[in-house]
Amino acid sequence: MQHQAYQPVLPCVNKYLQYRWDKNCYEMHRSKVKSAKPTINTTPPKTYNHLLVKLKKRQLEEERVSRIKRENHMLLDKMSHIMHTGGGVDCRNDYVKKSLGSEKRQLELLRITKDNQCLLQRLSTCRPRYSVQVWHEQWLDNLQLMETIGRYPRLYKAQGYSLPPISADRLGNVENKKTARNKHEGPADTRNERKECDEKTKSEHKATSSEDED
Repeated sequence: MQHQAYQPVLPCVNKYLQYRWDKNCYEMHRSKVKSAKPTINTTPPKTYNHLLVKLKKRQLEEERVSRIKRENHMLLDKMSHIMHTGGGVDCRNDYVKKSLGSEKRQLELLRITKDNQCLLQRLSTCRPRYSVQVWHEQWLDNLQLMETIGRYPRLYKAQGYSLPPISADRLGNVENKKTARNKHEGPADTRNERKECDEKTKSEHKATSSEDED
């Protein structure tokens, strides 16, 4: 009854025969597919024993283990011998500690001290290039020049004041000051006071210079 419901692809005279033929063709195709061999070899490669079992590596490992065991046995024998006999090596150090470069450092220290003594002797015997007397003379000349070009007398420094004392004449006679400035000349009292100040400063500087020379 299956051939009656079968619909062939191409038109045919007998559906029953066409159904049997198509069924046989399909079964032959399925059998060919099952029995077909692959064109690409997908099987795993062949395994070799000498690649899996590395005999050389195993031999080296056994030799290493045997060497370690032999060294451990020798060390154990030595330790047992030391424990039974007390050892044959005296590790106590009784020598005196000394430095290898102490002599060189001592010579270097002597050389440095000798150089320092020579330098000190040269400095102590060296004469100064600048003369104190000349400096005092130049300072006196500068004082004299300052007094000649100065506008006000320098009495307050000789007397020990921080500021010059203001006199009644200066406060009352402003015009006289202006005329004296223009003429670059002062009254007779101021001239005498300047001379006395100069003599005092010169005497003080001479006394200090004589003390320095002594």
